[in-house]
Amino acid sequence: MKIKLPQIYFSKLMRAITEFELIENNDHILLGISGGKDSIFLAYAMAMMKQRLNKSFTLTALTINPMFSTDFTEKTAKIKNFLQKLEIPYEAIDVDIAGTIKAQQGQEPCYTCAFFRRGAVNLFAKEHSCNKVAYAHHHDDAVETFFMGLLYSGQLHTFTPKTYLDKMDLTVIRPLVYFREQEIIDAQQYHNFTPIPSPCPYDGHTIRQTVKELIAQMSKDNPQLYSHLAAAMRQSSLGELWPAVKNREEMKKAYYSYMYEK
Repeated sequence: MKIKLPQIYFSKLMRAITEFELIENNDHILLGISGGKDSIFLAYAMAMMKQRLNKSFTLTALTINPMFSTDFTEKTAKIKNFLQKLEIPYEAIDVDIAGTIKAQQGQEPCYTCAFFRRGAVNLFAKEHSCNKVAYAHHHDDAVETFFMGLLYSGQLHTFTPKTYLDKMDLTVIRPLVYFREQEIIDAQQYHNFTPIPSPCPYDGHTIRQTVKELIAQMSKDNPQLYSHLAAAMRQSSLGELWPAVKNREEMKKAYYSYMYEK
């Protein structure tokens, strides 16, 4: 397959790879592939970088079947054919995430799915001598995660472009962090792969979808909202914040001074 992307796409990939030092010589990188638009673009982009970078590294791809549907074999055959053209070895494995979610009787399905999916990917990576795992999270994902943390957990956090998992001795990388979602949608004209719809029965009915729609709605009145959220994700953006909450023991001395000491 002839791999070709506009210079702006290459530049965004290079910015992420260079700024966060995502790829090194002798890396064996496992690509998490669902068949959706983001992960297919990740595979295409990484195959291009393998050709163009002055680094020697290996790519392998993996799809996790969460067992939400019965037509998984047909979908993976399409993915396998695409990855063969990119010369990326590919495997697919079953993980009964659907059954686990059902057994939990209404607990947060997205957390359960992510937890077991990551665990399966990490285990496969270790078993196949991969030292890095690459996911297709893009810039919109990072901004939405940041906003979700603020609204739903009262914390300022998002995922990082590069994360070392010390318990697994694996490094997670996200080469697409400077891509907007629309750019990945537009990139389908270059790789000509029609994305496979998500089999997840909760797709489109998640907290993330709610936040995505909220950002879009608020941006109508404040066109700078997205860029402000993106800027706030950086550690250098922190301004004045309240101090951390003190526990009872830490407050005891001050309390007694106010109440009893003269």
